[in-house]
Amino acid sequence: MAIIESASTEVLLEREAALAQLHEAFAATAAGRGRFVLVGGEAGVGKTSLVRRFCDELPGGTAVFWGGCDPLMTPRPLGPFLEIAEHARGAIDGVLDPWSGAHDVAAGLLELCDERQALVVVVEDAHWADEGTLDVLRLLGRRNATTMCLALVTYRDDQLGRAHPLRIALGDLATAASVERLAVRPLSRDGVAQLAGGSDVDVDTVWRLTSGNPFYVAEVLAHGTHEVPGSVRDVVLARVAQLGPRATAVVEAAAIAPPALDAALLLAVCGEAIDAVDECIASGVLHTDGDGVAFRHDLSRAAVEESLSPARRLALHRSMLLALTDSPRAGADLARIAHHAEHAADSEAVLRFAPAAAEQAARSGAYREAAAQYARALRFGGGLAPGARADLLEGRSRACYLADDQTEAIEVIREAIRCRQTEGAPLEEARALTELTDYLWCRGYNGEADQTVDRASRLAADRPDQREHAYVFHTQALQALYRGDADGCFDHARRALEVGARFGDELVAGHARVTIGSATARSDLEHGLRLIEEAVQIARRDGEHEVAARGMNALVLRPMPWNRHDLVERAIDDAIEYCTEHTQDLWRINVQAVAARWALDRGRWDDAVGHARAVIDDPRESPWTHHEALCVLALVRARRGDPGARDALADAAAVGVPQEEESAHADLAAARAEVAWLERADADVDRATAALISGPVALRDPDALARLHFWRRLAGLHVGVPEGGSGPYALALSGGWREAADEWTRQSSPYETAIALWRTRDVEALRAAHAECRRLGAGPLAAIVARELRELGVRDLPRGPRTTTRANEAELTTRQLDVLALVAEGLRNAEIAERLFVSRRTVDHHVSAILRKLEAGSRGEAVATARRLGLLAGV
Repeated sequence: MAIIESASTEVLLEREAALAQLHEAFAATAAGRGRFVLVGGEAGVGKTSLVRRFCDELPGGTAVFWGGCDPLMTPRPLGPFLEIAEHARGAIDGVLDPWSGAHDVAAGLLELCDERQALVVVVEDAHWADEGTLDVLRLLGRRNATTMCLALVTYRDDQLGRAHPLRIALGDLATAASVERLAVRPLSRDGVAQLAGGSDVDVDTVWRLTSGNPFYVAEVLAHGTHEVPGSVRDVVLARVAQLGPRATAVVEAAAIAPPALDAALLLAVCGEAIDAVDECIASGVLHTDGDGVAFRHDLSRAAVEESLSPARRLALHRSMLLALTDSPRAGADLARIAHHAEHAADSEAVLRFAPAAAEQAARSGAYREAAAQYARALRFGGGLAPGARADLLEGRSRACYLADDQTEAIEVIREAIRCRQTEGAPLEEARALTELTDYLWCRGYNGEADQTVDRASRLAADRPDQREHAYVFHTQALQALYRGDADGCFDHARRALEVGARFGDELVAGHARVTIGSATARSDLEHGLRLIEEAVQIARRDGEHEVAARGMNALVLRPMPWNRHDLVERAIDDAIEYCTEHTQDLWRINVQAVAARWALDRGRWDDAVGHARAVIDDPRESPWTHHEALCVLALVRARRGDPGARDALADAAAVGVPQEEESAHADLAAARAEVAWLERADADVDRATAALISGPVALRDPDALARLHFWRRLAGLHVGVPEGGSGPYALALSGGWREAADEWTRQSSPYETAIALWRTRDVEALRAAHAECRRLGAGPLAAIVARELRELGVRDLPRGPRTTTRANEAELTTRQLDVLALVAEGLRNAEIAERLFVSRRTVDHHVSAILRKLEAGSRGEAVATARRLGLLAGV
C-alpha cells in the first residue's frame, strides 16, 4: 500500500545515526509499541531525504502513507491527510470527506493498524500545518503508543517562535509516551568534502559559506561556482536560466502552486509546454511527485516565485484559478482556490470561495484558518452591502472567539453590529449583540454584558418570532442563571429551545438544552445531569461540537456543589478528551482550569500542577483560566514549601481579570493570604485581605468573605463573622473547628481538614492532621502541626518520608485502574473496549494516560510498574 516512490538515488552523508534511530522506532512499532518521531532541522538540511531513504529501506510490503503541509498563506484544512487519502484511493475511512474532523482522520489512520503489520505515516513540513492537521498529530502522538503505527513528522525547527502553533502542539505532546525527537544537523567539513567528490571547488569556502547545509552545498556544486552568491535565490535562478522557454513556463507554474502541480493542472495551465516536463526533471529543478511535479525544496520554489514579474504572477494565478474551479475536486480545494483568487485579484471569486473555505475550515476545527479566510473575503468586500459585510464579520468574529482570540472577536463583532444598524435590521443586530454578550462574559466584563443583553432584548421585543429570537431568549436565560433566577432561566431557555427547533437551528437549540439541564442540576442533580447528557448526545449526533463541549464542561461543574467527586473525575477526563479531539480549545482550557482547582482541593497536587501547566503554557488569552491556573500553581508551591509561590501570584495579578469578576479576586486574595500566613508574614495577610473585606471593592459573597476572615484569624488579625455564611469557613470562624473539620472531610478537602484538626488543640486530632500533612507532602503545615504537638509533650512523631505508599501512588483514575487491570490480563485495546462497553478510541486514550503516569514505554513495563506500586493486587 506504499504511496511513495522508492529506489532513491540521493547520496546521504553523516546520517547513519539518524537512520538507526528511525529503524529502532520502526522495530518498536512492529512490536506493538507505536512511535511518534519529530524530525527537526533547518530548511534544506535534508529531513525529507533522510525520511525517504528510511522508507526505501523498510521491509517489502510495508504500508507507507506520505503527505505534506501546504505553504499557502491560509492552508487547506487537513491538507496532508487529504493528499494521503487521494493517493490511498479511499483506504482511510472518513479522510476523503473535506468536512472531516481531526478525530475522524486520526481514527481512520489508526484503524488501519491491525496489530499484525506496522504502518508508517509521514507528514512533511508541519511548520505550515493548519489547526486541523496539528490536532490529528496531537491525537496520533497520544494514541499510537499501543498501536503498530509509526508517525514521522518533519518540520523546520529554526522557524518556530514561542507562539507558533506547532511549538504549542509540540508542548502538548512533550509528555506523550510514544514521542521522541530526531535532530538533523548540517554536514561537517568532511561531509561537504565527500559531497564535492572530485570537483575543483574550494571545500573550505563552500563549507564556510553554506554552513554545511546540504541543499545549499548541492546547489553551489550544481551551479559550478566556487563561491556562494549573495543568496540561494541567485543559485536557484541561475539553474532555471539554463532551461528553454517551455520548461521555464512549467517551472513558473509550479512555483505559484504549492505544494505540487498535478498532471491535470499541468495540462490546463501549461498547455503544450507540458512536453517540457522531462527537461525540468532532468535539470534537477523539479522532481516527480505522484502524478505531478514539484520543487525539491520550498526554498527553490519561493526563489522562483519571487522572481516573477507582477504581470506574469497575476496571469499564472488566473490560469490556476480557472483550472481549479473547473476541476471536479473543487469542493476539496476551496482553500487553494481562495488563495489563487486573491493573488489573481478576482474579487468575485474571493467572495465566492473564501467564505466557503472558512466554513470548511471551521467544521474541521481549524478556527485560525477560518478567521483568516473570512479576513481574506473582507479585504475584497469593500463594495458589499452592509448586511453581506456583516455576515462575513460575524463569521470571522465567531472563528476568532473559538480560537480564543477574544479581543479580536469583540472588535470584529462590534463592527458587524454597526453594519446591522446601517442595514436597518434590528433582529440581526439583536443576534449579533448576543454574540458580543458571550464574549464580554468570557472576559469578565459582566456589567457591559448585562447592558448588551438589555439592548438585544429591546430590539427583539414585540416582533413576530424569527430564528434570531432564539438567540436573544437563550442569552436572557444565561443572564437569569447567573443571577440565580431559576424560574426566569427555565422560561427563557424553553422559549429558545422551541423557537430554535422550529427554525431548524440546532446550535441555539442545543445550547438551550444544556442550559436547562444546568439549571435543573442546581436543585435536582440526577435529573439535571440526565438532561445535560441527553443534550450532549444530540449535539454529538448532529456534529455541534461547541454545544457538546459546553455540555461536557457542565457535567464537570454541576456535581461539584453536591460533592459528587466520582462524577466529576470521570467527567473531567471525558471533557478534556472530547475538547482536544474536536479543537474546542476555549472549552478545553476552561475545564482544565476547573480541574486544576478541583485537584488542588482534593489534595491531588501533581494533577493540579499538570492541569494548571496545560493552561499556563497555552498562548490563548482567556483571562480567568490563566488567573485560576496561576493561583493554583502558587498554592501548590506554597503548601509543599517549594519556591516561586509569590512569583506565580504576581503573574496571576498581571493577567488583569476585571474587578467585576469578584470570585477571581477573592481567590487571588485568599491565595496571597495563605502564602503570607505560611511564611509568617502577618502584615502581608492584612494587606492581601483588607480591601476586599471593607474597602471600596468589598466582596458581597458571605462565603468568600468568610474565607478571607479565616486567614486573618489564623494570622491573629481582627476578624468578623460575615452574615449569611454557611460553609466550613463560617463554622471555623464561629469556633466550631471540629465541625469545620467534619464538613471539609465530607467535601474531600484534606488540606483544610488538617488545618481545622490542628486548631482543635486535641492531641489525637493533631496526630491525624500531622499524618495527613505528610501524606499530602504539605511540609510547612506539617512543621506547624509538629511544633504544636511537641509543645503538648508529644515526642514520638515520625520523621522523614512516610513508610507506606499511597493506595494509588500514580494517581490513576478509577477508570484507568479498570483499564490497567485488563491490560495486565493480556487483553488488547479492542477487547478492553468490548469488556468495558466503551469505544476503542476511549481505551486508547486511557492506555496512553496510564503509560504517561507510570512513565512506562510499553504495556508490559506499565504492568510491571503497577505491580511494584501495589496497584494490581490480586491480578
